[in-house]
Amino acid sequence: MKKITKEVYLKWYEDMLFWRKFEDKLAAVYIQQKVRGFLHLYNGQEAVLAGSLHAMDLTKDRMITAYRNHVQPIGMGVDPRKVMAELYGKVTGTSKGMGGSMHIFSKEHRFYGGHGIVGGQIPLGAGLAFADKYFKRDSVTLCYMGDGAVRQGSLHETFNLAMLWQLPVVFICENNGYAMGTSVARTAHTTEIWKLGLGYEMPCGDVDGMDPAAVAKEVHTAIERARTGGGPTFLEMKTYRYRGHSMSDAQHYRTKEEVEEYKKIDPITQVKDVILEKNYATAEELKEIDKRVKDLVNECEKFAEESDFPPKEQLYDVVYAQEDYPFLQHKL
Repeated sequence: MKKITKEVYLKWYEDMLFWRKFEDKLAAVYIQQKVRGFLHLYNGQEAVLAGSLHAMDLTKDRMITAYRNHVQPIGMGVDPRKVMAELYGKVTGTSKGMGGSMHIFSKEHRFYGGHGIVGGQIPLGAGLAFADKYFKRDSVTLCYMGDGAVRQGSLHETFNLAMLWQLPVVFICENNGYAMGTSVARTAHTTEIWKLGLGYEMPCGDVDGMDPAAVAKEVHTAIERARTGGGPTFLEMKTYRYRGHSMSDAQHYRTKEEVEEYKKIDPITQVKDVILEKNYATAEELKEIDKRVKDLVNECEKFAEESDFPPKEQLYDVVYAQEDYPFLQHKL
């Protein structure tokens, strides 16, 4: 695995802080009704993404996830201004304002969504891996899901075929404690989600999803197994979200004390503590990073605010084109 150096920790701190502040801004403008529809935030789960990105080869590996998907494409290289513009429904967004919060997508940066149907991305992730194996491409797909999605039958069908065909895919369950507002203990006999892989003889295990270093180590092992023909892996990242399932969630299923207890192991705070303990940066240098993050978030907001909404004619340009149907002239 690539070494976890001073530079890595500083990048983790800046990236995770930016992702957190980026979504904090989204929460604020959502209340102002500048972002509409559903809005599912990632606050608290950033270490899963930071560690995964360290283990990936971003020149060829792919990522697919559910609808808590704003910061993943940014980590994969998508311009964050375009992500915020997409949430605003602006024409400068990643899908020209037509996808919105739950459907961020970038084929260029190998980020394949953003899927609103619970568990819908799981067979698609295996499909991406199947294509890589079929065309003999040296790529691995990371397929993420929530703890609620593992109750879907599509997961078991996918696990079966992924093992049968030894597909180069890493399945990652981000267990943040609640499927919307329902804990795992209320929906399953076993609360150890990673053990679902045992029924398919799939390598599997649980990971501290609040520590990017722990995530990076296990995801690296899984990626290398997949890349060298060893087939899929199933990892359960034990993490936590500080905000509700979505912005409309009243969170009656948990106490404020529980949330505060988990904030004691906040991944951003953990990384910051390592940086200070190992003298990777001073408190003043971290303040400079904080300012850069704040400035970039403001730049993203300004870009989204000043961008135009798509013209109505665009509705006719994002449907399929039929060569012998001359009545609609497609521009895109």
